[in-house]
Parts: sequence; structure tokens; C-alpha cells
Amino acid sequence: MSAQVAALLLLVLAAGGAPAQPAATVNAECRRIAQKLASVGHGECLQLDLAVTRGESVQGAPILYREFPPVAERQPRARVLLIGGIHGDEYSSVSIVFKWMNILDTHHSGLFHWRIVPLLNPDGLLRERAWRMNANGVDLNRNFPMPDWENVAPRYWVEQTDRSPRYFPGERALSEPESRWLVDEINGFSPDVIVAVHAPHGVVDYDGPRSGPRKLGRLYLSLLGTFPGSLGNYAGVQRRIPVVTVELPYAGIMPKPGEIGEMWRDLVRWLSNNTPSRQPIAGAKPGQDTDPS
Repeated sequence: MSAQVAALLLLVLAAGGAPAQPAATVNAECRRIAQKLASVGHGECLQLDLAVTRGESVQGAPILYREFPPVAERQPRARVLLIGGIHGDEYSSVSIVFKWMNILDTHHSGLFHWRIVPLLNPDGLLRERAWRMNANGVDLNRNFPMPDWENVAPRYWVEQTDRSPRYFPGERALSEPESRWLVDEINGFSPDVIVAVHAPHGVVDYDGPRSGPRKLGRLYLSLLGTFPGSLGNYAGVQRRIPVVTVELPYAGIMPKPGEIGEMWRDLVRWLSNNTPSRQPIAGAKPGQDTDPS
């Protein structure tokens, strides 16, 4: 039995056999995240009021999120989906999302409607020795659909990576619960922009219409290419949703606090200048979330 499954089972037993309540689930997951990441404290995680989604990992770990919704009468300029921890061994990609949530917790003005997933791949990060893939050994960032995926993605894996386990795309597109959940989330939330955080290339990557940010802090735009089954390919190329990929310089070392703030300010500035204002939909109440999909 894995440590993740055991932890969740303990929650069930503690509740007399009843399903674990969301607060207990969030508490247990925050504790596991804090034990793995030196830069994210258990209390810090709890104070961010993360919620349990309907998504679960292969091993049953919850996928948590935080919503920063519209404010009062203000119509948000755009919806932004921010995702960290797609790859489990990119520690900094999770930690920095927690720091950005802390900034939003203080300064959220309603300019954007944020939905934030700090850790999409809990099984990859929270295993004894973190690795890139999920518990099935699948690279989630090669598991998203595209035309002719069943031929293109496996052939690329064989010919370009020499069957590297780190880049295994899975047996079929959306074979994994984490990637299926994210596609459902994109369909339901209908983001105007997706921001995905990775490491360790130290650049800003971009897929989609128009142009990406020239710089975020000391990271400059440098296109890495579009890979079969990647989120950038699926959302940016296929669905024409701008996908900003923040590639931090190091997987295991956080940027300094000043750099974290500078990247955030540059990101918000780019979003402000590059997302068309959403027009209120007829019949929608101020602040009401609407789903045009």
C-alpha cells in the first residue's frame, strides 16, 4: 500500500468509516506537501483555503485548487487558469504558485478571475523519491489529445527520446485521471489564458495566438517548440487558448522573493495588455460566473 493511499485510508477510519470531509482532506494534503517542500509550510498551505476538486490522482490523492473569483460589481477582464506541478520532480513549480497565491490573497482586486491548481501531479511529487511522471509512469505533459495522437505521440517518444521513461506519453491520449480532469476543467472554466509553471530551462515559452510575454522577471521569451501531447499543443495550438509556460531556472531552488514578485508583476502586466475585456453576458448577474462552452 502506498503512503498516499494509507494516509487517505487513515482519514476514512478516523471518521468511523465515513468518507473524509473536505477540511480533513485538505489538512492531510497540506501536511504532505509541507513535508516535501521546505518553502511551503503546513500553516501557510492551510491559510490559503484550498478546496477539494472532483479530481483525483491515480493513487486517489485529491487535486486541490483555489478560486479568486470576480469581486462585487466588477466584471473581470479575463479568466486565468494557473497550474503548477504537472511534473512531480519540478519542486519550484509548485512552491512558486503558493507564493503567488499569497500575493493574490492580499491584493486580489477582481481584475482577473483566477483559478489556481498548485499541484496537478501529487503522486509524482509526494512519492518517497519524486519523479516527473504520475503513478502510472506517464508524462502528463505528453498525454493531452491532438489529431492523430495514437501515431504521432508514440512515434515521437520512440524516435526522439529513445523510449525514455521520463517522456512516456501513455497508451492513449487522456489515459490518465489527472490529464482528463484538467481537460474537463478547461472545458468548464473556459479560460482566456492558461499559465503553466515548469522548470528548469530558465525561459518563458509560449503557444497560441498573438505573442507571449517578452519577459517575466529575469526570464525572457525563448520558444522551446511544441511537443506531441503537450498542454501547449493541446490548448495553445489546437484550441487557440494562449498558453504561457514559465520555465523557472532550477527545479529544486526557488527564485529569490524579489524575483518572485517581479515575475508576478510582469505576468499581470502582460495579461492586462493582452487579454480582451470580457463583455457581460445578457441575463448574468454582476459577479456571476458564466460558462460559454
